[in-house]
Amino acid sequence: MEDRLKRGLKKLREVDGKAGEDIANNMNDIFPDFVKYMIEYVWGDIYSRDILDLKSKEMAVVAALTAMGNTEPQLKVHINGALNVGCTINEIKEIILQMTAYSGFPACINAMNVLKNLLKERENQGIKDCIGEEPTNKVLPTERYEVGLKELCELDSHQEELLNETYKDISPDLVQLIICGQADIMARDNLNRRLRELSTISALAALGTAGPQLKFHINAGINIGLTADDIKEIMLLISVYSGFPKAINGTNALKEVLTERSIKGAGLEIE
Repeated sequence: MEDRLKRGLKKLREVDGKAGEDIANNMNDIFPDFVKYMIEYVWGDIYSRDILDLKSKEMAVVAALTAMGNTEPQLKVHINGALNVGCTINEIKEIILQMTAYSGFPACINAMNVLKNLLKERENQGIKDCIGEEPTNKVLPTERYEVGLKELCELDSHQEELLNETYKDISPDLVQLIICGQADIMARDNLNRRLRELSTISALAALGTAGPQLKFHINAGINIGLTADDIKEIMLLISVYSGFPKAINGTNALKEVLTERSIKGAGLEIE
């Protein structure tokens, strides 16, 4: 069996190639033990697990780093990695666009600039990245609420009722904007729901400040076909990029959702 360091170096080269090695080499002169631990843990322990494929992992990490903000060097590495493992340019754009809902426009403008500059660098290196599909569905202004509600009900059929009960007296416009936002972003059909929900769960777990929303999207992810093991893997990734406390909190949120679904007779067993 390969030791953790050898396994980690192999996986690092597979995902990030020379870019990842350059980052490691730049820190070797100041703290080689840190570099060794990073390669062993991040790439040898976490990225070498095979429950989620590399494309899913890198999309989730791009989402988390975008949402966290102030992570441009690391975001560049992982956008580069996402392109290396098969993500298209438009898929990465979609994830960044989606993060406007969870971390706001400034963080996403910064992420889009990272993508733009990286694509120029890769083009100068002779790398031709796949642009990918454009969204094909056009939502008319008069249809935004109806389309958004349909998208929201795919995630949780009771959410409109809950939003209205909670906010109709204080901010009905907030309910309107949340639901229409589903039409503006989530209804775009050039990224599947699985990758969208994995990325949202990753971002919310990394932020660590949105417990109720994280539970909603864990439940929604299960509703559209994610497994408990898929979501556990996201929390292991979060231990790398946002630390163990947030990974523990995210895992506790998953545990609570599975318990609640079991009580409601959703037919899921806690593993």
